[in-house]
Amino acid sequence: MFGPHTDIVLTLGEGTDIFTLDRASGRFLCVAEKVTIAQDTAEYAVNASNYRHWDDGLRQYVDDCLAGADGPLGKNYNMRWVGSMVADAARILSRGGVFLYPGDRRKGYGKGRLRILYEANPVAMVIEQCGGAATDGTTRILDIEVTELHQRTGLVFGAAGEVARIGRYVGSPELRGEGSPLFASRGLFRT
Repeated sequence: MFGPHTDIVLTLGEGTDIFTLDRASGRFLCVAEKVTIAQDTAEYAVNASNYRHWDDGLRQYVDDCLAGADGPLGKNYNMRWVGSMVADAARILSRGGVFLYPGDRRKGYGKGRLRILYEANPVAMVIEQCGGAATDGTTRILDIEVTELHQRTGLVFGAAGEVARIGRYVGSPELRGEGSPLFASRGLFRT
């Protein structure tokens, strides 16, 4: 990633290291070895302007995040959205979180907009090497058979526990929501 500093995130299949360009020497110096992503998070990145186009499961997940500590997830979430998958991935590598770029109901967006071969797969490899997960919502990205050069997919990556939670929302309507309505803000045990 190029910006105020230039980083290279590298995995050779045995963990992920981050190198930053030292402008004085012109060399990349290792600044983080064996980077790990926490399994749980309270931070998510999604383009909320597309909410109306998402499937019900994804909308329910975002609604539950927005409900915060009073909602079924029982904690406050922060939303971040840079609009650049690489920048969002860099943030997730440094502080955790989850990134969502789902397919939706708009024409041409049903299977997502990111290309598997040269966008989703490289990010998935790096994220998994940090202990995170990457799916299209339900299926592991690295398990998807690529049959076309520009084949598209939705993408969810980051904290493995949160990616799994999103998979439950998206894949199983009967499992949507994580908490019991008995304990929600207007539940049996709250006034």
